[in-house]
Amino acid sequence: MHFYWVKTNRFIKKFFSRYVWDIPNSGKTVYLTFDDGPTPKVTEWVLDVLNEHQIKATFFCIGNNISNNPAIFKRILNEGHSVGNHTYNHLKGWNTEDNTYLENFDLCQNVMAENNAPDLKLFRPPYGRIKSAQATEILKLGYKIIMWDILTVDYDKKVTPEKCIENATKKTTSGSIIIFHDSIKAFGNLEKALPETIRILKGKGYRFAALT
Repeated sequence: MHFYWVKTNRFIKKFFSRYVWDIPNSGKTVYLTFDDGPTPKVTEWVLDVLNEHQIKATFFCIGNNISNNPAIFKRILNEGHSVGNHTYNHLKGWNTEDNTYLENFDLCQNVMAENNAPDLKLFRPPYGRIKSAQATEILKLGYKIIMWDILTVDYDKKVTPEKCIENATKKTTSGSIIIFHDSIKAFGNLEKALPETIRILKGKGYRFAALT
């Protein structure tokens, strides 16, 4: 099994201080985020769970998935959740020429705008991997580059749902940005981990909010 920073190291946060890793606050507020949708059935299930608990969250959407599933994207917006750019084709910045990466970023943003998304200027680089030059150009446009404080590792089929729950709850603190994935790959873990994570964190007195 690979090694993961479940709780992002404070030295990483300090070194990459241009990025948003958490949002410290005194109100015991945490931020659920979902990457890689909208995905038929999976994203809709997530929305049902969030609606049941009256929770708002943030969805970092792949542009191509928005194009293929505009009705699900519309539902995300209609139910009051935040949305952010996750590139059009889920590109890994480290392996992509800067111009190609930025064009893909723009393409996703255009699709979001065409589907009536508010211009929140939130961006999460796929895999968390982005070159400094790419980040600089995106920051110049006024975007916040949103990383994470807590990595659930729900996408790894070698990780059990129980481990995902532990990852999502054990080291969470006020202001934590928690990352899940509304993808087919992650759903086996997500289906069990998300409701239990919400239950445990609510039990600890946390409230949930969308990023803005």
